[in-house]
Amino acid sequence: MLDWTRIDKVFLDLDGTLLDLHFDNHFWRHYVPECYARARAMPLAEARAEIYARYRSVEGTLAWYCVDHWSQVLDLDIVRLKEQTRSRIAVHPQVPEFLDALARQGKRRVLVTNAHPKSLSLKMQETRLAGHLERLLCAHDLGAPKEALGFWTRVQPCEPFDPERTLFIDDNLGILRAARAYGFRHLLAVCQPDSQEPPRATSPFPAITTFANLLPGLG
Repeated sequence: MLDWTRIDKVFLDLDGTLLDLHFDNHFWRHYVPECYARARAMPLAEARAEIYARYRSVEGTLAWYCVDHWSQVLDLDIVRLKEQTRSRIAVHPQVPEFLDALARQGKRRVLVTNAHPKSLSLKMQETRLAGHLERLLCAHDLGAPKEALGFWTRVQPCEPFDPERTLFIDDNLGILRAARAYGFRHLLAVCQPDSQEPPRATSPFPAITTFANLLPGLG
């Protein structure tokens, strides 16, 4: 249970938190390797091995989240491929209800995402979630991913916040650890970011199964 009287602002991740991570997992693990293999007339297993190695080489950096980077490296139009699969973009259950409940309680709702601006634009078009948020912050505009220890220092000038009175919800445990190191008092993980995969352990962070878990405390 959260003491909402001690929380003024809520920072929210996008992929895996507000949105079902199944879209991104399917896109990067399956669709991109399939398109890469077709474009080069190569076996799918070989294409997947090559692409996964490229993923691992930049994991946790802005390049990993950058559609322009992957378009150049893979010689594929990543934005167009995302458009082709946009029907898979889905909001997690009770997300709009939770965001509206926060508004009724006077809490400022800020999206803080590593998603590239082009991906963010597509997902906002598809989900209409922007209307439930006061601010959208993109790590690419700040020049550092949320995993970086200096990330939150970059957030402060454009979206001032007290880490003692701000709730941050994210599905990435590494990002939550970086936020804890910065001094966030209120942190929540998401234990099932991909609806098609089983729940996962989130220790040492408390976690929600769905945003319905938080609605009773918001009245």
